[in-house]
Formats: sequence, structure tokens, C-alpha cells
Amino acid sequence: MDVDGMDLETKALLLSVGSVQLAGPHEDGRPSTAGPGAGGQSVFFQSGSRLVRLSVVESSPLHLISRGDGVALIKGGLEVARGRLVKPLLHCPDQAYITVSERCIFDCKFCAVPKLMGGIKSKEAVVQMVDEAARTGRLKAISLTSGVELSPQAEAEKVAGIVRDLGRFQVPVGVSISPFPGVNRILKDAGADEVKYNLECVDPKLFARVCPGISYQEIMDALEEAVSIFGRNRVFTNIIIGLGESDDLLRRSIDELALMGVIPVLRAVFAHPLREGEVQMDRPSAQRLLDLARYLKRALEKNGLDGGEALTGCYRCTGCDLAPGVDL
Repeated sequence: MDVDGMDLETKALLLSVGSVQLAGPHEDGRPSTAGPGAGGQSVFFQSGSRLVRLSVVESSPLHLISRGDGVALIKGGLEVARGRLVKPLLHCPDQAYITVSERCIFDCKFCAVPKLMGGIKSKEAVVQMVDEAARTGRLKAISLTSGVELSPQAEAEKVAGIVRDLGRFQVPVGVSISPFPGVNRILKDAGADEVKYNLECVDPKLFARVCPGISYQEIMDALEEAVSIFGRNRVFTNIIIGLGESDDLLRRSIDELALMGVIPVLRAVFAHPLREGEVQMDRPSAQRLLDLARYLKRALEKNGLDGGEALTGCYRCTGCDLAPGVDL
């Protein structure tokens, strides 16, 4: 550990575990409604300048305990890192990160959302949530994500309507939804500042099995077009690590995306209990996360991209990933 907080290797270790046991209830723990980890509780742990989001799991090898005026993470009886818990604003620190539709017509095999079939937030409900977040004085960005209630087109129109109403808060707005031809102009005209269309699995053959009914090429086309509409350092895509893909293919995909002007988010797979046995999900090692993050950093630099310039979303938060431009 650094004297000023956890180093990059320690954060990689924590991300490779991805979970933590709590000694007791913590008010800083919050349930998630977004993505593969939906339905579970998580905490944000900060040590120095680095932040880690850990899912609360009773069987985790990591233990969180109070120590002095902060907390410590213990693994195998040894202190791994010392820091503090950070209370999220809405889902993550300093952002209103809101899931509009907590259900999805698609059935990506790593994602809990289709199984949970959660609620649908109205435009009025989202605006009220953001208004309450703004009243804290901590709101710096808004990130909207959504499943697909009826169709990608209907979801985009609904989210675009919400984005128009959020302009009153005068903070950057990012949107992550399922893409389709025409989605970029809809979101740009509504006032979105950044977009994220998640490729998830970079192996096209695996993709067809992992994300049935979704077009790999359609996502790539939307990402490429998005750069011309939103600009560089404003277009992102999640890539899940641990679905059986090879590192060689990951590196080639990172190079291809960076050349397009797209910034990948390398996300360790979260094996949700509701998806057990449906698809290969192996949490990547700390060394694999480090190696890929360093490769990503070089690819971004080579193409004049900087994750540290992100206005919203994952590169603004950094709790779930090793973020080039922020962590390294």
C-alpha cells in the first residue's frame, strides 16, 4: 500500500475479488438496479485517490471492519487497504446514475435485469430524483441507463424525453441504452453530452450465445457514428472480462475501438446467482486486469484519447474498473 492510499496493484486485487463481507449493517451500502449486478447491495471504498465498488456478499474472502476513524479491508487475516466508505449520491458518488427501465426484452446471459423484471421510472420520477440529488449540492453529472421495456426505439424516445427535461440542472448528461440506426441523432438532439453502447463480449461467436437477439455489428456501427456526432472522449462501451474471451482478441478489439475514437470500459464479470450455470463467468485475476488496463492506456494514448476527460458515467466514477487517465 502507498502511504497516501492504495496503489494500483491493490485496487486490481480488490476488483479481482469484487465483493466484501460487512461486519454489520452500513448506511453507506446501497442496492443496485443497473446491469449484471442488479438487485445486490454494494459499498464504495476510497483509499487515497482511488475508489472501489464492492458487492456485499456473505461468502466474500474480503472483510470490512472499522479501524480508527475509517475502515479497513482484511483478506486472510492481513490488512489489504485502509480508507473510508463513500456515500453514493444516486448509485455512485457525485452522480445521479439512474436506471430508467429495470427490465429488458433481451436475455443477455450474464445480466440479472431480465430475471428481476423491476420497475419502470416515469420522466417525473427521474426528474424528482435528480432534483433531490441536486439539493445536496453534490451533483456533478447525470448518467441514465436503461434496459429495454418494449423496443430499443421506444426506449430511446422515452430516455430522450427525460434528457430534455434534465437540461434545467445544467450538469453533463450521459446515456447508455441499446442502440439502433438513428439513435445517436435522437440523443444528441435531446441534449445528451455522452453516450455508451455496450459491446459486452468482444468475441462475435461468443456474443451470439451470450447476447441472443442482439446485433454485434449494429452496436459497432452505432459506436462509430457516435464519435462523429458526439466527438472524441465522449463515446464509451463496456467490455466484460471473464466470459471466455481470449486476451489476444481483447487487445485487437481495444485497438479497433480506440482507432474509431471509442473509449472501452474494461469490466470484470460479476457472476450473479440468478445467472449461475447459464454461461462461462470467471472473475479475472488482478494480474489480468492490470495487464489489460495498461494495454488499454497505451491504445488510448496512441489514438489521442483520454478517459480522464469523461464528463459522466464509469470513467467519472471509476469504482468498478481500473480507469486509464484516472487510476493509471
